[in-house]
Amino acid sequence: MSSSNPQESIRLPEPRYDGSVSVEHALLTRRSVRNYKNESLTLADISQLVWAAQGITAPRGYRTAPSAGALYPLELYIVAGNVDDLAAGIYKYLYRDHALVQTVVGDKRTELSHAALSQGSIARAPAVFLFCAVYSRITAKYGNRGIQYTFMEIGHAAQSVCLQAIALDLGTVVIGAFRDHEVKLIANLAADEEPTYFIPVGR
Repeated sequence: MSSSNPQESIRLPEPRYDGSVSVEHALLTRRSVRNYKNESLTLADISQLVWAAQGITAPRGYRTAPSAGALYPLELYIVAGNVDDLAAGIYKYLYRDHALVQTVVGDKRTELSHAALSQGSIARAPAVFLFCAVYSRITAKYGNRGIQYTFMEIGHAAQSVCLQAIALDLGTVVIGAFRDHEVKLIANLAADEEPTYFIPVGR
């Protein structure tokens, strides 16, 4: 079972807001990529990707992905295995601070790959994004319909990651097949955090 190691948060580099790759080009060239070079990602790469996924874009706290009622039921984790200046482990994205905090120590990519029906891209990618849902944040207002809204939001956020990856000359694939209870144990998720999506990212 994974061990928890609470510590101080790690501030990420400021994301860039004006890149050289157009949205149209990113849409045209986005493909599922399951094999990656044995090269690390940088903290700047991670910063840009987490901002694309769930970054704050307005003083009122609005984010890059739309959310029904601005209730934001998603939580985002980074499974790091080969990221410069970031020890192997699992990190939660603190969107208000644009920072990471480590929640699990050690490289968990192989374990999570097994939990995801042995999909090798999770084990091979230098970093893997793990989206989780806290349904109660949105069902309290919208009832069971809120679960559908959550799935829509995950799709918005995942596409943002995929397009941002293209702009960084990185490859991604989205994965929804895994054994939920195993992922929760390996990633040391809170009781109300339900894993919903993996996105391996690499060069």
